[in-house]
Amino acid sequence: MARTTKTDGRTPRRTRWLRTLVAIAVCGTAVGGVAAYRSLTGSSAERPVTMDEASRLALSRLNLYQASPVSVTLTADEGGGVVLRVSGVVDYRTHHGVGSYQTTGSTGSSASSAAPLDHGLIVWDSDGLGLAPALDGSPSWQQAEHIPRSGWSPRSYTADPLDAGLQLLIGLGADRPDNQMLLAQSGARWLGRDRIAGRDYDRIAGPRAKGTAPGTGPDGGRSPLTYWVDDSGGLRRVTMRMPGLGTPTTLEFAGRDGSAKLPEAPWATG
Repeated sequence: MARTTKTDGRTPRRTRWLRTLVAIAVCGTAVGGVAAYRSLTGSSAERPVTMDEASRLALSRLNLYQASPVSVTLTADEGGGVVLRVSGVVDYRTHHGVGSYQTTGSTGSSASSAAPLDHGLIVWDSDGLGLAPALDGSPSWQQAEHIPRSGWSPRSYTADPLDAGLQLLIGLGADRPDNQMLLAQSGARWLGRDRIAGRDYDRIAGPRAKGTAPGTGPDGGRSPLTYWVDDSGGLRRVTMRMPGLGTPTTLEFAGRDGSAKLPEAPWATG
C-alpha cells in the first residue's frame, strides 16, 4: 500500500520503545543465563512460567496463523477521554487486516458519558494503515471490496496507541511456534488464571526486553505485554501498556471467521 509519512513531533524515545516492544512480541527476545523452571502446581502467587506454560505460549502464534482469518477487536485509549475501537479480521498468512473503527470521546456533561466522534473502515498491514468512509451496515470486509485503492487514505504508522496496537496485532501470528526454552529463560511470568466467556485462561507476562533485569523499572522488569492463553495454546487476549498511559491497549481474539474474505484493492499493485 502506498504510504504518506506523518511527522508530529513525537519523541524518538517512544518510537524506539515501540519497535522494541513489537520485536519482543514477534521474536521472543531472550536474555540468557536463566535456568528452565519447574512446575509450581497449586501456587496462586506470581511466579516464573513452567515449561508447559512456556510451550503453550510458544504455540499461540502458530495457532493464530493456522486459524486465519481471525476475528479481532482492538481497544485503544488515546488519552483525554478519547477511546478508539477497531473490530475486524486479520489474515496472518498474508499479514493483512480489515475492519471498522469507531472513535468515542467525553461529551463533557459527565465523567462517564461518551459520544461518537468518528467512524469508518480501516485496513492495515506491516507497513501502515488506510482509512475510508463506511458504505453501509454489511461486514467491513465486504464493504472494503467495493472501495478502489484510490478511495483509501493511507499513512505510515506513528507511536500512537492505536498504531502501536495495530502493529502488534498484525505481527502476532507466525507459521511456526516460538522457542519455548527461550521464552522461559527470558522472564515470562505466570500471573494468574482467569475465566473468559466460560473458558479458563492462564494470564502470562511476556518475555522481557533484552538487558532488562528483573525487579528494575516501574513494572519491576516485567514485560509490558500480557497474554491470556488456554490449555491448548489458544490466544484469547493480549494487553499492552504504553509509557504515560494508565489504560492498556487491549487485543481480543474470537477465533476463526471462515466467511471472511479480505479485499485485494488496498494492496493491489495495478
